[in-house]
Amino acid sequence: QVQLVESGGGLVQPGGSLRLSCAASGLLFSLNQMGWYRQAPGKQRELVAAITGGGMTNYADSVKGRFTISKDNAGNTVYLQMNSLKPEDTAVYYCNVKIFVRGVDNYWGQGTQVTVSS
Repeated sequence: QVQLVESGGGLVQPGGSLRLSCAASGLLFSLNQMGWYRQAPGKQRELVAAITGGGMTNYADSVKGRFTISKDNAGNTVYLQMNSLKPEDTAVYYCNVKIFVRGVDNYWGQGTQVTVSS
């Protein structure tokens, strides 16, 4: 019932910036978490950043100080501001919503490619 549409990926040079967005439609519960995962070729999918319904955030150590996650006032759109990008940030980035009602339900966006290269 929850659909996620991502945008904002692309090609950027090292040191550059990109801003990803993810718009959620459908019923979102107050007890939820929105975030971003990424997966590079040959590597496991990893959590990049997450934000709770109450606005608390968490980041992977590899992106702390460079990436910022945020939500709009309605809580239906999540953003990932990525600064000081490095080649190792190259991956497909996936928006994720977790809804904690009778367990946890995961919803995923289609993925957007981020490539950091000269």
